[in-house]
Amino acid sequence: MSIAYFCHVQTTPLKITFLGTGTSSGVPMIGCCCAVCTSSNKKDKRLRSSILVESKTTTIVVDTTPDFRYQMLRANVMKLDAVIFTHPHKDHIAGLDDVRAFNYYYKNPMELYANALTEEAIKREFAYAFLDKKYSGVPNLNINTIDDKPFMIGDIRVIPILVWHLKMPVLGFRFGQFTYITDANKIDAIEKEKIKGTEVMVLNALRKQSHISHFTLDEAVAMIQELQVPNGYFTHISHQLGKHDDVIGGLPKGIQLAYDGQEIIL
Repeated sequence: MSIAYFCHVQTTPLKITFLGTGTSSGVPMIGCCCAVCTSSNKKDKRLRSSILVESKTTTIVVDTTPDFRYQMLRANVMKLDAVIFTHPHKDHIAGLDDVRAFNYYYKNPMELYANALTEEAIKREFAYAFLDKKYSGVPNLNINTIDDKPFMIGDIRVIPILVWHLKMPVLGFRFGQFTYITDANKIDAIEKEKIKGTEVMVLNALRKQSHISHFTLDEAVAMIQELQVPNGYFTHISHQLGKHDDVIGGLPKGIQLAYDGQEIIL
């Protein structure tokens, strides 16, 4: 399969907003008194990882975290066309029920895009939304099963990128010149071809110490440099990584920690 199949010029300008940049426990972590969790710096306050992708006509969220309701309110999201899911872990799907607010105002089902593994988990965790006879007020959901093939949501083209979270297949996504990957510690060579040429790449960097299923800070830096991406941002950050301002001082040029509320215009 040629690289041209993967690459696509997104003619519609995009705005990316980091709704959350924290790991599954968020930062601060409940019950923790470490220097990061007690920091007064807003950049050390991290909701669970998610992004908002917007064109002039289309609005997409990647993952509905346990913080989804607050993320929508904080970012003043008044319209949502679809949700794309990376994988079925709870910190990436648990907030799905709150899309019913958009059902109520727009009178349409929420379009969900997920691989078969995540679709199964959604139908299990939110079984009440898929009953033949639903009670009033449950979310109205329409699941679109995706794999490695590109697809369109409105005027935004989405290119799935298969990565590995230990042994679990996880989907990253490329939107024009922007690539988003979370919860990964391995990317196969063919999938790296989908990333090459991107201007901005977001990658998980959990902590400095080795982890069984996440890239460390050094591993994430090495991946950005290997793929020669000029602008790298790290997400899915734990309190173990250290204070935002302390960490960014040691990062190579063009690479930084993302923070909640940060916006990228492409």
